[in-house]
Amino acid sequence: MKNLLFIYNPKAGKGSIGTHLGDIVEIFAASGYRVTIYPTKCQGDGEVIAKQWAVEFDRIVCAGGDGTLDEIVTGVLSAGADVPIGYLPTGSTNDFARSIGLPRTVKRAAKIAVSDNYFKCDIGRFNSRYFVYVAAFGLFTDVTYETDQGMKNIFGYTAYLAEAVKKLPSARPIPLRITYGDKVISDNFIVGIITNSESVGGMKALPGPDVKLNDGIFEVMLVRYPDSILDLNLIGPAILDRRIKSENVICFKCTSLQVESDEPIPWNLDGEFGGMVDRALIDNMREAAEFVV
Repeated sequence: MKNLLFIYNPKAGKGSIGTHLGDIVEIFAASGYRVTIYPTKCQGDGEVIAKQWAVEFDRIVCAGGDGTLDEIVTGVLSAGADVPIGYLPTGSTNDFARSIGLPRTVKRAAKIAVSDNYFKCDIGRFNSRYFVYVAAFGLFTDVTYETDQGMKNIFGYTAYLAEAVKKLPSARPIPLRITYGDKVISDNFIVGIITNSESVGGMKALPGPDVKLNDGIFEVMLVRYPDSILDLNLIGPAILDRRIKSENVICFKCTSLQVESDEPIPWNLDGEFGGMVDRALIDNMREAAEFVV
């Protein structure tokens, strides 16, 4: 009999995953798996368990939001395990699940998680850490972990946007040196978003067009610090609609980049606090993880 490790975040989204556990385990068992269940106890717990146990199992399935998925993928890659990862998206926004076409219905997602359809996906490496679909700095990047969970449960990504708008008046310039390929950009920025996803914060327009999750390429958006209120007013529309141009919004694609600052700045990785660093080397690890789709 094959062995499956099911790691779930009992607090993700509206915290309703517990009511579905019986159905989920029944679906897994009917597909020929002996199931081991582990509920995460705190942030980072999923990474520890996945790293310790990944090599012992034929499949790992996780349930939670993008942050939970990030932990499991990080644990599997850190363990050097070659194991398919199934995902039941039960968080508030679930950007990555949208990108790979997973349903929000728990039972349907559970059936897919034990299917034989696989997709090898790019994974980002941030210095010595990993991220599944987004690394970001600057204004808005702390919104995902500062927004009240109850607000996220009720309003989804709209809650993120409401929190972000409140932060606009406090925007401060961040002097950075950004290097990719043979190009160097030195300027003051308020936002930087490096993605491998078709949507970020529920906004499909943000990563831009022609996104492929297994091409070894990031989509990058940098937002310069505006010189005037007029420039600031043009930034939002330019971010959400690429047909609107602003000299303060810089978009490009690359396989790797380096971001250097005079002092440590906070980063967000897959919707969670990613630490304070003054030098970030970000690489695209092409097709580094295998997901069940």
